[in-house]
Amino acid sequence: MKIDGGCHCGAITYEAEIDPEGVFTCHCGDCQTLSGAPFRTVVRVPEADFKLTSGELKNYVKTADSGRKRIQAFCPDCGSPIYATSAGEGPKDYGIRLGTARQRDLLAPKAHWWFGSAVPWLAGLNGLPTVDEQ
Repeated sequence: MKIDGGCHCGAITYEAEIDPEGVFTCHCGDCQTLSGAPFRTVVRVPEADFKLTSGELKNYVKTADSGRKRIQAFCPDCGSPIYATSAGEGPKDYGIRLGTARQRDLLAPKAHWWFGSAVPWLAGLNGLPTVDEQ
């Protein structure tokens, strides 16, 4: 499936060819902190299937508790996270942050990763009062 998206301010845009069956939510502490949310929705895509169509990303290298280094790529102007990938040599997969994809409403997660780190109140969200607009 072809997707496209970009950052909040519009300086960064991209296109990618993804497998919608690979969409997952990640509940790890890094995703919680780096997204400012209790989880992040992601799809992995080989580097060859991702194309930056405008702008230039800024990178931040985060070292996980495991010692593994991950490049976090984001818009240098508005800070929107675009993807993460491994640091170093070798083939790359990009973990596209689906909040930046225009097709995000079509991409339901198929799995939860790092669910042991999920916030305990997550399961209690069903049935809460809703407000459609501010």
